[in-house]
Amino acid sequence: MRFDLRHVSSCLVLAQELHFGRAAQRLATTQPGLSRLVSDLEAEVGVKLFRRTTRTVEVTEAGRAFLAECRIGIDHLERAVTLARRTATGMAGVLRVGYMDFAINGRLPELVRAFSEVRPAIRLELSHVPSQSQREALLNDRIDVGFTLSAVENEHFESLLFDRDSYVALLPVTHPLSNARSLTLKDLAGKPFVLGSGGSWSAYREAFFAICHRRGFHPTISQEASSSEGIFGLVAAGTGVSTYASCVRNVQRRGIVIRSLDDVPDTIATYATWMKPARSTSLEAFTTFLATVWGAAPASNIVRSKL
Repeated sequence: MRFDLRHVSSCLVLAQELHFGRAAQRLATTQPGLSRLVSDLEAEVGVKLFRRTTRTVEVTEAGRAFLAECRIGIDHLERAVTLARRTATGMAGVLRVGYMDFAINGRLPELVRAFSEVRPAIRLELSHVPSQSQREALLNDRIDVGFTLSAVENEHFESLLFDRDSYVALLPVTHPLSNARSLTLKDLAGKPFVLGSGGSWSAYREAFFAICHRRGFHPTISQEASSSEGIFGLVAAGTGVSTYASCVRNVQRRGIVIRSLDDVPDTIATYATWMKPARSTSLEAFTTFLATVWGAAPASNIVRSKL
């Protein structure tokens, strides 16, 4: 199409004034110039938009239909300009957040609510991404920030310590050890274990196996599951015991008891990780909120582990 906003805006003003002189004055142009713009637009659209006599100007039925849609288009453009300006200042936008199971079962929902209260125009799009896949997702621009089990050892990434959990034991309610107030990991040696599968839970399994080896045993894995719900279901079914992050206490699950592990001082750290420099003002706003309001600690102050 060979017309632009100037043509449309001029016709909208003329439709309001129904007088070439007044419309031209509002538009800071001449009556002949306004007449040319109207004629050019009518020629491009292929219909008469105005009915003109020496004394009156009327909008035709086709003109009313056309200009009504033009008004909607102008409103959308004005909103687009406003949104672009707000996005540029970090007041609006979209932020893609990747999370693993411990984050969503832990304090991530609390963070999402808190951030959304202060930046309601920034829409958070959350998606489940296993820890070992989050680095690739960040590099390939599929997510903007990830909540993962370990800080990324790479100069192109930045991380903040978001949360820490302790290790706990999960047992079916029918298990002989379910009445104990607390346990040690050694108490579970030789018992069949339910663990997250290697594909999705490799980061957790690596850390957990290292803890078991320091205590002189290797866990016997009887069942595997790709999700937390699968782990909980298999434990509740009596197929084995498991370990998990203490955030499991936030999850309501029948058929399972949760017990502390007194001989495991190790913790499970959850980090917020993103590429630097920040790719958007929305990400800058989010990470600033994490550091200043939430109080997340720089990962540079903490012993890092590879993702």
